[in-house]
Amino acid sequence: MNKGKKSSRRSLYSIPNSRQEPQPIIYRANEMRSEPQGSQTQNVRTYSGLTSQPTDFNLKETSPILGGGQVVGGRVRHSEKQSSVYDLVEQMHFLFVRVVKARDLPSMDVTGSLDPYVEVRLGNYKGVTRHFEKIQNPEWNTVFTFSKDRMQSSVLEVVVKNKDMVKDDFVGSVSFELSEIPTRVPPDSPLAPEWYRLEDKNREKRKGELMLAVWIGTQADEAFPDAWHSDTASPVDSSVPSSHIRSKVYHSPRLWYVRVNVIEAQDLIIAEKNRFPNLHVKVQIGNQILKTKPMQTQTMNVLWNEDLMFVAAEPFDDHLILTVEDRIGVNKDEVLGRVFIPLTTVEKRADDRLIHSKWFNLQKPSQTDIEEPKRDKFASRVHLRICLDGGYHVLDESTHYSSDLRPAAKQLWKPPIGILELGILNADALTPMKTRNNRGTSDTFCVAKYGQKWIRTRTIIDSLNPKYNEQYTWEVFDPATVLTIGVFDNGQIGPNGNRDSKIGKVRIRISTLQTGNVYTHSYPLLVLHPTGVKKMGELHLAIRFSCTSMVNMMSLYSRPLLPKMHYVRPLTMAQLEGLRFQAVSIVAARLSRAEPPLRKEVIEYMADADSHLWSMRRSKANFFRLMSVFNGLFAVGKWLKEVCAWKNPVTTVLVHVLFFMLICFPELILPTVFLYMFLIGGWNYRFRPRYPPHMNIKLSCADSVHPDELDEEFDPFPTARGNDLVRMRYDRLRSVAGRIQTVVGDIASQGERMQALLSWRDPRATVIFMVFCVVAAVVLYTVPFQLLVVLVGSYVMRHPKFRHKLPPAPLNFFRRLPARTDSML
Repeated sequence: MNKGKKSSRRSLYSIPNSRQEPQPIIYRANEMRSEPQGSQTQNVRTYSGLTSQPTDFNLKETSPILGGGQVVGGRVRHSEKQSSVYDLVEQMHFLFVRVVKARDLPSMDVTGSLDPYVEVRLGNYKGVTRHFEKIQNPEWNTVFTFSKDRMQSSVLEVVVKNKDMVKDDFVGSVSFELSEIPTRVPPDSPLAPEWYRLEDKNREKRKGELMLAVWIGTQADEAFPDAWHSDTASPVDSSVPSSHIRSKVYHSPRLWYVRVNVIEAQDLIIAEKNRFPNLHVKVQIGNQILKTKPMQTQTMNVLWNEDLMFVAAEPFDDHLILTVEDRIGVNKDEVLGRVFIPLTTVEKRADDRLIHSKWFNLQKPSQTDIEEPKRDKFASRVHLRICLDGGYHVLDESTHYSSDLRPAAKQLWKPPIGILELGILNADALTPMKTRNNRGTSDTFCVAKYGQKWIRTRTIIDSLNPKYNEQYTWEVFDPATVLTIGVFDNGQIGPNGNRDSKIGKVRIRISTLQTGNVYTHSYPLLVLHPTGVKKMGELHLAIRFSCTSMVNMMSLYSRPLLPKMHYVRPLTMAQLEGLRFQAVSIVAARLSRAEPPLRKEVIEYMADADSHLWSMRRSKANFFRLMSVFNGLFAVGKWLKEVCAWKNPVTTVLVHVLFFMLICFPELILPTVFLYMFLIGGWNYRFRPRYPPHMNIKLSCADSVHPDELDEEFDPFPTARGNDLVRMRYDRLRSVAGRIQTVVGDIASQGERMQALLSWRDPRATVIFMVFCVVAAVVLYTVPFQLLVVLVGSYVMRHPKFRHKLPPAPLNFFRRLPARTDSML
């Protein structure tokens, strides 16, 4: 078959390709030096990015023929045919069969009972409706689709059968010649179903009629999303519901921050009167639990005044449970009272206005009902200020890859600035994720996330080169956001029902896309495994970003990235990390209850839930990124050093002339600088990127990572490794941290020497510096400033004949100043 030929071309790339035993790694100072940037290599349709990497890991530009025409260089050449509604995907033709209902079906036994169902057959493909018990006029209203590329017969058979425990009985059938089936193209109205008389096996009419509608259409048909597809039929597990492999659109719940200000408690009653109570408040919303600091008091009134932050999702079904506890021993708390507050009763706010505080009576520990308790004549009470903060954006994904930056309160939302369209075309040469019939295969689907909208394509069964050709649309509210597309293997198909396995993902930043262009590229799917980085296949996408208002989009670049409340009442990094973890858990729990479910492992992989964990590889990659940022400054410093050394006399003379000219006309300095940057930008326009950024194994240090570093990166938290291996890694981390500690200490010493100039820590040095200050003040007052700058510049750029290799006197003086290292233990 054609599918088998394609699967034979798949390849598995691994860097490094051999697993070594974990060995101690000793890092030296020269191993953390920045590596030189490779030149950009660009083939005809292959882009390697800013750093060189193997060709198989590069981005590839394609020119597919889509519904709107052929894409060439980001522009669509419109064809003569009528363009499809889905113009970013290839048109796929399907045979649609809508089985509506039946009437007057004949009985199959003396009792007159009939358990009918319908079987739709086209070659080796077969779709079956559910069966009804003891009914002769059933209604199914089910749609079946068969891909035109996989049609193996010229006759479509629709057979009505009777469900039986031993063997299903034949009731009647209807046959259609494929050449006689009409074609429907939206926006034409749906084809009206008709009654067809059933035939027996000899093609003679018999009792009973079946209402059908049969037509040939494309994936733009409105019946396509909810239909049964022949390429998604499970060959091994018929118990998997068809709804679990269909394409669906999800909307994640709108998340809010819940701010609980625990102010004080009064009239608390404790059991033991002969000690001072150690009191704290425990607040719980769902699975989230936070506690205030413990406070000891001599009275029965205690003051905390602490803010606790939680995450809640609409609709607010949870209750806020507040418990006042007394610490009477190690890990032993005594409950003094509780308060149950429905979140639906909590006040919402979209700004920083003050929320009025309220007193709440504490229920006795024996009362566990959430309902309103009976009011006692005397009760302990707690003073709270609670609100739903809608002025924040609840971060449910990594801040570097945020797809939505809007606040929770809808009244603060701005109108969209554009439309993002995504066409998921196909995947190619995927790595087999499971074995079936003694051969490797995969049952894959794609998930895309942008903002609150998640999409899931249909699952393509038993294919390493699946064709999806599904198109989706999002509203864009900020260009500084990221679209994430992931490919997964469906773990629900198979005997064991395993987890959905990740195959790879692609990130696309909206601000890197030119408006109106159609980007058609094949993205490498790269996944880091304990044995190294692997290419799991390629994903073919078509992307277009259309701007509705260029003025509004340009004005966004001058506005804050996050909503106003993030700057008026900022949250700490520790709070944001904890709240992000809770937000991801809430979204995963909500979407896992949908049908088909988006499982927790899919949500966490798409949201980069583990990006905050320690990784030596990421640390080295970030260090090299930092060094590459300063490469420009280092290059300028090296050039100035060559100028001062008169390495090229002509260049040095020209720099002298430019220097003297700018000193004589200082008003030209800033205009020259900005004009120079403008010219650099204009020059770089010729070399601008013409493709979206993609995963780079060189930048990620995934091509040269040590096996033990990978093993440490995949080690769960807390660790599951042996004591000897953990001890070795701890010693290695101490070695790296020791060098960082030395660098931080050196920087602190330079700052302390600056402070020692006038602190009289070294009296002689302070006297010398004070005399220098007086002389400098007199010289600067009497000598014209321009002349002074000319003299200093000429001295710095003097000829090497007038230089010597010893350090200058000011540097010698600065290095002799005392620092506080003498006071360190």
